[in-house]
Amino acid sequence: MLRAFRDAFRIPDLQRKIVFTLLLLAVYRLGNTIPTPGVNSAALSQANSGGLFGLISMISGGNLSQFSIFALGVLPYITASIVIQLLTTTVPALEKLSKEGEEGRKKINQFTRYAAVGLGAVQATFFAGMINANPSYIAVGWEPGLFTTMVMVLTQVAGIAFTMWIGERITEVGIGNGISLIITAGIIANYPREIAATAALLRNETISILSIVAFIVAILITLAGIVYVYQAERRVPITYARARGGAAGEARAAGRATWLPIKVNQAGVIPVIFASAALMIPNLIASATATRAPDVQAWIQTNLSFGQPLYILLESLLIFGFTYLYNSVQFDPKRIAEQLREGGGFIPGVRPGQPTAEFLGSISSRLSLWGALFLVVLTILPQIVQSATNISTFQLSGTGLLIIVGVALETLKQLEAQLTVRRYDGFISKGRIRGRLNN
Repeated sequence: MLRAFRDAFRIPDLQRKIVFTLLLLAVYRLGNTIPTPGVNSAALSQANSGGLFGLISMISGGNLSQFSIFALGVLPYITASIVIQLLTTTVPALEKLSKEGEEGRKKINQFTRYAAVGLGAVQATFFAGMINANPSYIAVGWEPGLFTTMVMVLTQVAGIAFTMWIGERITEVGIGNGISLIITAGIIANYPREIAATAALLRNETISILSIVAFIVAILITLAGIVYVYQAERRVPITYARARGGAAGEARAAGRATWLPIKVNQAGVIPVIFASAALMIPNLIASATATRAPDVQAWIQTNLSFGQPLYILLESLLIFGFTYLYNSVQFDPKRIAEQLREGGGFIPGVRPGQPTAEFLGSISSRLSLWGALFLVVLTILPQIVQSATNISTFQLSGTGLLIIVGVALETLKQLEAQLTVRRYDGFISKGRIRGRLNN
């Protein structure tokens, strides 16, 4: 990994891409330090560090608790992307667009941007209303009301649009997926502050050195498990019974074997995000009905708070359900079986057509079970470790670690691919020069 980055900095083109990516990420992080006009970010951060704002802020990289100009960040874009992606497989018009190549992809991306801005405006209106309901969250010189709400909403919508622009520029010009790198940067940015707070607890003898060691060991085990499961896949052997024509008129020899990779964790962190979003609804209801139904609010805060047994049970069940739902939409065994039959491919020992679809469906179901179990353990383990070690200053999030590891591995693969392309380009260029000299 380090060798790949070292080699990349020796190539001027890749060096410019990496520097460009780092500069745009720095611009994004700078925007997260600028508070939204009309918001007392200090009071908001202190009052909501452990409540609803704190839970959502943990997913957004710690920006929502301060309600900066990039508070919502890429959350609306992620939600819109997931919804559009699911609709693409169910709505015929969107499915047709997805098959039209580059132009269809551009139109779908445009729909995703519009949906993200609309969803972000709704979310910003909700949070602005919550802030206006408490005068202590309003900055000095501002008054709760329609004007303050409009300023907050417009600021957040502009921040969402600018964040999407940064992510797209990184993807097109820089290295890696821009949206993923923005999320990763937001998560990692919290670690130095949390490490310092944990070190302060150790100096004050609030926690023991044994708790720190156990906490670090748990992190290392979690990271190793994430890397192992993230790269784990079931390779289904595929054999082509007849020759297939290549792009340059070449034919693929009959009987050539390859494989169809099916990942253990096909859904990534999407089921965890959906489960967390679903469990936020009771907290939103409790906040909205605090004065009218205090008993309901007290019960929700007691039983459906982060880390409570009922919360963990419901979150686990939701993760299982969303994992199977997402995998069933993304992985279509019938479509894959039809493509294999049209291309002259088959699975050894399995008849083409419906038997192949049933075989692939059974494999996907078994892998979905293990993937869901992995996500449940990854979600519950940090909560258990924090309760056992009494370290509450460091927000050990299995979801955050999964995002960091996944983004790091994908960025490294893209960097190595670009290094390989440039090595071959250099080899071909040198061969052409030598050929001309010899002639």
